[in-house]
Amino acid sequence: MKIPASLKHKPVIVCENYENVDGRTAYKSEAKGLSVGLAQWNDRGRVDASAKVWRYTGNKWSRQSEELPLHRVLDLAIVVARSMQYFTEESYRFPSLYNKDDTKIDRIGLQGDAMTLEVCDRNENIDEDIELLLNALSRDSELLCERLHVLARLLKNMGYLR
Repeated sequence: MKIPASLKHKPVIVCENYENVDGRTAYKSEAKGLSVGLAQWNDRGRVDASAKVWRYTGNKWSRQSEELPLHRVLDLAIVVARSMQYFTEESYRFPSLYNKDDTKIDRIGLQGDAMTLEVCDRNENIDEDIELLLNALSRDSELLCERLHVLARLLKNMGYLR
């Protein structure tokens, strides 16, 4: 299925078979494509790049399709990777899988400031939900690790890793 090119987001690089590789919903996903292109929020004279996940409900393109600025795509990748590292290397130290006295996991420096990653203890079901997330990450580890290995290889080939 072809991604629409006549909408506000202007796709430049596309993956039009994303539904075939969309994790646990592969081959039955409503996320039909990914694209990198020109952002739908562009103002006259200002052009931003963005990525978009295209969803198709079976009879129309969904408003739940998400367009993301490229830095947010990378930010999400950072958050996912650091979360996986936390659950693999640190969470087991705590009976509730996190330190209830200090919920901060990390501060990751970006552009002179830092993203603070922490367990959301405002979540009324955090103890149950953190276990559910850990189980989901464990269940999907093959899917996620394959993608992280590809990303690491690409970053190394680009000179970002030694």
